[in-house]
Amino acid sequence: MATPTNPPKHDLGSLRIGDGQRKGSGMGKRVMYAAIPVLIFAGIVAAAYAFRSQKPVVEVATASKPEAGGRQALLNASGYITPRRRATIAAKITGRVTGVFFDEGTRVAEGQLLATLDDADVKRSLDSAKADRDASQAAIADFEVQLKNAQIELRRAEQLKAAGVQTQEALDNAMTAADSLKAKIALAKQQVVASDARIAVAQQAVDNCTIRAPFAGIVVSKDAQVGEMVSPNSAGGGFTRTGIATIVDMHSNEIEVDVNESYIARVENGQLVTATLDAYPDKQIPSKVRTVIPTADRQKATVKVRITIIDLEKYNFILPDMGVKVAFLDNEQPAAKDKGKEKGPQAVAFIPKGAVRSDSNTSYVFLIRDGKVERRAVSVGQERGTEVAVIAGVLPGDSLVVKGPESLHDGDKVEIRQ
Repeated sequence: MATPTNPPKHDLGSLRIGDGQRKGSGMGKRVMYAAIPVLIFAGIVAAAYAFRSQKPVVEVATASKPEAGGRQALLNASGYITPRRRATIAAKITGRVTGVFFDEGTRVAEGQLLATLDDADVKRSLDSAKADRDASQAAIADFEVQLKNAQIELRRAEQLKAAGVQTQEALDNAMTAADSLKAKIALAKQQVVASDARIAVAQQAVDNCTIRAPFAGIVVSKDAQVGEMVSPNSAGGGFTRTGIATIVDMHSNEIEVDVNESYIARVENGQLVTATLDAYPDKQIPSKVRTVIPTADRQKATVKVRITIIDLEKYNFILPDMGVKVAFLDNEQPAAKDKGKEKGPQAVAFIPKGAVRSDSNTSYVFLIRDGKVERRAVSVGQERGTEVAVIAGVLPGDSLVVKGPESLHDGDKVEIRQ
């Protein structure tokens, strides 16, 4: 009989950690935990040092010199470029478009063909009127031949009557036949005139199937395609076009602005104006007042003013409906008349509006001096488009910060964005 073997016992003592091992491990963890805040603090200090050493980036502009003559802006207004000659070309008749010979941006001359309509029906009417005229003219030729024969018979009847051979009745019949043919010829000639009138009407209907440019200009809108129906009157269903194209005479562009009626007394015909397009704020366009429309808008309390652009041909980038800001300038007065009059402060320079900053009741700018900014208090005057007049504090040619961080301080080093 085999002796039973005892199952092996688990030696839990082998899993015990010695005191030396326990002390060494705890010390390493404590050192690691203590080092984490130091590393974080060091990172923050390094980031702060790097941030402080980085120069803020700014955009600069140069103060400009006022115009010769010292003209000042009396009033500012905004409006749009509007052409004096702008037309939506439409057909005189209702018809189907068979041809379109233009596209947006196409330059067209006066009388140039733009589109054609279906003219099959009106051409048939024209052919019918011409056929009636030809028939009347043929009838006239026939009547004239008959008239010659009738006049021969009439002379024979007169001779026989004078010889006493023929009766008066035969002579009367011969005269009646000749007179009748004369009347028929006259009637046929009137029918030819009527046919010519119908031909003219039919020809006009055919001509109405061709749409031509009423004046030279540029097509800015293409409103119909081949196969669509067009009509001078709206059909109400949305499937009939009322226009073919819109043409603008670019040589007639001018500025139209609304001036508050409280300041309209400052505007007069012929007054010089400086215009600035919203699309080209750096380009100043000399202009002058053409007319002040003699009526006011009671809802907006404004008066419409139209301004002519001087030397319009030089500014080929001006397009209709562009936004524009204008500054009405004061009229230059002779020196003799200025004696004894108290004149307001004159502008020494013009700077962008973005260069002016405010601190409570003080306006100031940042000048660039040797790579640093210098805070300078300024006195500003009237605005002129995107610029403002400076009465004191800035001279023409000074470099000013127009875009930069709000945290700029006097003496900060900056980096100029190119």
